[in-house]
Amino acid sequence: MRFTVEELKIATNADVKGDLDGKFEISTDTRTIKKGDLYLPLKGANFDGENFCDKAIEAGAAGCFCTKDDCPAEFSLKVSDTLTSYLEIASFARKKYNPIVIGITGSSGKTTTKEMVYSVLSEKFKTHKTYSNHNNEIGFCQTVLSMPEDTEILIVEMGMRGFGEIELITKYAQPDYAIITNAGSAHIGRLGSLDNIAKAKCEITKYLNNMLIANDNERIKKFANFAGEKVFYSLKDVDIVEKRSGYSKFVYKDKVYELNVEGDYNIENSLSAIEIGLKLGMSYDEIKNGLAKYHPIEKRWEIQEINGYKIINDSYNANPESMKASVSTFIELYPNPVIVLGDMGELGVNEKEFHREVGEFIGKKFKGKKVLFLTVGNLAKYIGDELLKYGFDVKYLKNNIETSCYILDNLHEGNTIFLKASRSMKFEEIIEELKNREVENIK
Repeated sequence: MRFTVEELKIATNADVKGDLDGKFEISTDTRTIKKGDLYLPLKGANFDGENFCDKAIEAGAAGCFCTKDDCPAEFSLKVSDTLTSYLEIASFARKKYNPIVIGITGSSGKTTTKEMVYSVLSEKFKTHKTYSNHNNEIGFCQTVLSMPEDTEILIVEMGMRGFGEIELITKYAQPDYAIITNAGSAHIGRLGSLDNIAKAKCEITKYLNNMLIANDNERIKKFANFAGEKVFYSLKDVDIVEKRSGYSKFVYKDKVYELNVEGDYNIENSLSAIEIGLKLGMSYDEIKNGLAKYHPIEKRWEIQEINGYKIINDSYNANPESMKASVSTFIELYPNPVIVLGDMGELGVNEKEFHREVGEFIGKKFKGKKVLFLTVGNLAKYIGDELLKYGFDVKYLKNNIETSCYILDNLHEGNTIFLKASRSMKFEEIIEELKNREVENIK
């Protein structure tokens, strides 16, 4: 997306030094900057992008944003804060091209929901979305500034690690519609309580224009201070007709829908996509076809055949709610199940208890089932301790290498292996080690 200097001056209230004609793209990275771009340096705890203005000029930048008087560029736009200016430029573009903006947040399921909403709305509208999980304020700016000018629907995923973060994004996004997938225990270590998590998620309603679509959750209802239209959805409103590996069929509001993915939680996530589609005037066939085209993104229920094993990698992230839901789905649908569970991060002072709670939930629900559990990490051990009480076979492993070696030495072809942990556990290392052994066997 390109801007004139006058547009950038209006958007950011910058003091302009020098003359420059034409339209320009904004770049925040000297490694990827193109000739003729304007460099907007961002700052972090351990870096200051303004220190690289000279590098940007050497790479062909037409000028720089800066907060200091001694900017090395012949053309510069002086602002008080570069991140604020980035947000102001994104807000300017959002207003100029005026797409319908849909904000999505939640403790878990927000990226999946974003992809489902995108899949549905793309059946009728020119739709643009947040890339991957780039869901902070910088990701918001990147999303807006990368959208085609004829975009009709802009889908913005909003993540948070503390109070004020979602409010900041929604202030500049000005969403027309908002979706809250849930308010669970993810990031409870930072926010201290489930009520605080719900409050932080409900910040998305602060600058909301038209309608809130949210999971039927008492905390969300309590803290969603929004006077406009509200729709709450729940799995209780669904009649599940069929569920098997890679497929779900269900009835919602007297209409039949299908997903090419398993899991009750995926069905629940899809309800918000149905609701937003209905609100935007889509037909049943358009919504149904859009849902049927949804496929999970990388590391979300990613199925691979490696060395004779079927591996399902769902280690993109983990919290107690998502771990309970995904493990339950796996045990229900797959034969010869082997489950590798790792630590869940950012759960605060009660992290051990949250891990025990997962083990107790799974243990009670599937007592008597033949399932092998492998736990990896100091915290996952507490899941295993609870599972042992319910008679499950549990092996405690120290790290990913030890885990891959155990799998190769003890499991046979035909086992289906499920991986679930927080990203910090780097479970992709297990998969890489299994692949390496597969290559060795071929040689």
